[in-house]
Amino acid sequence: MPIDPSSILLTDRVAVVTGGGSGIGRGIARGFAAFGAKVAIWERHADTAAAAAEEVDGIGITIDVRESTEVDAALDRTVAELGPVSILVNNAGGVFSSPLLETSENGWDALYRSNLKHVILCTQRVARGMVGHGIGGSIISVTSIEGVRAAPGYAAYAAAKAGVINYTKTAALELAPHHIRVNALAPDITMTEGIAAVAPPGGEERFGYTVPMGRAGHVDEMAGAAVFLASELSSYITGQTIHVDGGTHAASGWYHHPETGEYVLGPR
Repeated sequence: MPIDPSSILLTDRVAVVTGGGSGIGRGIARGFAAFGAKVAIWERHADTAAAAAEEVDGIGITIDVRESTEVDAALDRTVAELGPVSILVNNAGGVFSSPLLETSENGWDALYRSNLKHVILCTQRVARGMVGHGIGGSIISVTSIEGVRAAPGYAAYAAAKAGVINYTKTAALELAPHHIRVNALAPDITMTEGIAAVAPPGGEERFGYTVPMGRAGHVDEMAGAAVFLASELSSYITGQTIHVDGGTHAASGWYHHPETGEYVLGPR
């Protein structure tokens, strides 16, 4: 069947974006709305949930996606107000330093709950709804480059993000008979509000040395990949993790020398 430009449209489809109040999640929500989707923002912070929902003419639901009862209630409200959900983006997450010899059980559990548990809860609940309504759909989880490379000082976070990648593959196989596709996006350096707040002086220039494309990514570039995976243009893609990172995963340690601009491997 020939490609039709309308295949990229999400007209009247209902999309849920967790952690959609800011950063990558908010960018994805804007992208979905631009292509015609009705968007529900599931967000822990009431003020950002409301602001993001207003921006995309959707609904904002204050929710802790780590709690199953809250996920169930949010899904019920979303379906009641917008209709059956056919797109889910598991974007919520968080990180803090967790050196291996210092990580407490509570710290490990907190990072697991923030970065993996909610992916399991939301995927399961939304997928059940898709099956029940017989509509199929697309589930997208935002993982990280840290899920495929070592991350000294962030072992628990990296383990959780690696779990998202493997869960994506397994869920894709289990849900394929129901016409539900499951994929993931793996960013690296993306200029969110959080990154901008902690970036050192000259951070943008330093990112240019690290990233083969010479700059940090923008949340709208993550949104473009999410729209593709949500749309019918990716109708035969499932179980995949797409690295939206300007080439850093491919670089595997190669970077632009700050004086010559040439690629070098390791310290010089």
